[in-house]
Amino acid sequence: MAIVGLTGGIGSGKSTVAGMFGNLGVHWVDADVVAREVVAPGTAALTAIAGHFGADILTADGALDRAALRGIVFNAPDERRWLEQLLHPLIREELLRQLQPRDYPLPYTLLVTPLLLETDQHELVDRVVVVDVPEATQIARTMARDANDRAQVERIMAAQLPREARRARADHIIDNDRPLADVAEQILRLHRQFVAAFS
Repeated sequence: MAIVGLTGGIGSGKSTVAGMFGNLGVHWVDADVVAREVVAPGTAALTAIAGHFGADILTADGALDRAALRGIVFNAPDERRWLEQLLHPLIREELLRQLQPRDYPLPYTLLVTPLLLETDQHELVDRVVVVDVPEATQIARTMARDANDRAQVERIMAAQLPREARRARADHIIDNDRPLADVAEQILRLHRQFVAAFS
């Protein structure tokens, strides 16, 4: 089973694009969802995180306060490294499990992840697809979606691979700064290419 990696900077529209692949029958796994699953209440990872950062990063019902944790790790590189060394192997193992569905008719699945090129997740994939929009669009969409201020969005973007570096490592680029019908047409062309290439 081939795996196609779908990535892009924050606010680029990865989930929208993944949903369009899903409409074509493609099985996709969202690394952000898996990242939440591995730190769900009751997991060993959440216990380790609370032990390291303190109970203040838990909500009243015992879940991870992601905003509080993000506020710590984006301002402290050593703390971010500690967290990544704990979580990345757990996330990778669960991604691989979910990317191999049973009784699946297509020759490829889709791994949707913002950190495909920043981590060793790119080693899991056969092709890299980058969802691309101008940086001003990333900022505007993320501020509108997450109620983050501009400085916070810019810090998150700074922690990701720069736009041009991401584009340079792409096997395929989806321009998501266009009307949805045009984006859907780009996706359909890519889907047909992948089915032909991996069959």
